[in-house]
Amino acid sequence: MSSVIAPTFGFAFPPLTPQPRRFSCAEFHQLGDMGWFEGRRAMLIDGEILEMPGPNPPHATMTAKVDYTLRRYFTQGFVIRNQSPLVLGQATDPEPDLAVVAGKLMDFYSAHPTTAALVIEIADSTLAFDTTTKASLYAAAKIADYWVVDLVGKRLIVFRQPQPDSAQPFKAKYASVQPLQPPGTISPLSAPAASIPVADLLP
Repeated sequence: MSSVIAPTFGFAFPPLTPQPRRFSCAEFHQLGDMGWFEGRRAMLIDGEILEMPGPNPPHATMTAKVDYTLRRYFTQGFVIRNQSPLVLGQATDPEPDLAVVAGKLMDFYSAHPTTAALVIEIADSTLAFDTTTKASLYAAAKIADYWVVDLVGKRLIVFRQPQPDSAQPFKAKYASVQPLQPPGTISPLSAPAASIPVADLLP
C-alpha cells in the first residue's frame, strides 16, 4: 500500500491567534460620522468601543437638569458640552454626560477639546463603572474635578486630587472621594466663588 507524503516547503508558519482590533479616536469619530452609532451611545476607552445603555427618562431628565444648573454658574469663559467628544489621548474618548471646558464655543469648531475643568457623569445602572473604571480614567487624564450624580443613592460623589496608583485600571485614582447630600453645597474648583446647592444636582 502506498502512502501519501505531504510536501514540505522548507519553512513553517508561526502559530497565529486572533487579535482584537483597536481603534483610534479619529477612526471612532469617523465611524460616528458614518452613522454606525445612530440611536446608540458609544464611547472609546483605550482603543475599545463600548456601547452604553441608552438614556432612560431619569437619566435624560437629570442630564438636562444638571446642564441647566451649571449654566447659572459658568456664564463666561467656559463651554458646557452635553454628551460630546472629549479626546483624552490617541485612543480614548469617553463622551461624558457633561463636561465644562475652558474657552469659547467656537474654539472647538475644528477640533474636540482634550481636557475639561469639570466632568460629570449621571449614573444609575452604570454607577459601579463610573466610580471605578471611569474615575481611574479621568484621574489618569488629570481631570481635577470629577462628579458622579448617583440617581440611586440620591447623592453627589465628588472626586478630586488625581494621583498615580498602579493598582487601578488606568494606573491612577482620586485621593479625595466625598459623597454629598442635601442640604450641602459644592463649589467647582474652576469656579470657587460659586456655591451650588447639591439638591439642584439631584432628583
